[in-house]
Amino acid sequence: MEFKMTEKGFETSVDYGTLQISGDAEYGYRPFQLLVSSVAVCSGGVLRKVLERMRMTYEDISVQAKVTRVEDEANRVSDIHLHFVIKGSELSQEKVEKALIVTRKNCSMVQSVKDSINVTESFEIVA
Repeated sequence: MEFKMTEKGFETSVDYGTLQISGDAEYGYRPFQLLVSSVAVCSGGVLRKVLERMRMTYEDISVQAKVTRVEDEANRVSDIHLHFVIKGSELSQEKVEKALIVTRKNCSMVQSVKDSINVTESFEIVA
C-alpha cells in the first residue's frame, strides 16, 4: 500500500475506492479508528467462519468495540473490548464460547497486537 500526503492527512487508493486518513475526523478516518476496525472486523469475520465450520446456524453478527486510550502515553490504545451480538435461534452458549477461543487464536489482527493491546471479548445471543 502507498499512502500519499494530502492537505489534511493521507490517502491510499484500493480496488474499491480511496481511503482518506487524518488525525482530524472531519477529513477522514482517524488512525485509531482503523486500528480498532481492523481488530473488530477481523474477529467478526473469523468468528463467522468458525461458526460455519461448527455447523452453527446464525442470522447475523454485529460487533461493538469499546476502546480505552492512555492519554499520558501518546493517547495509545491500551484496551479493546469486543462485544459480539449473535442473532440465531438454536445457538449454544458453550459452543459460542469455544468458537470465540478459536477466533482469538486465528484472527491475524488480534495476534498482531496481543503483546501491546489487551483485547477481550464477550457475547450475547439474541433470537
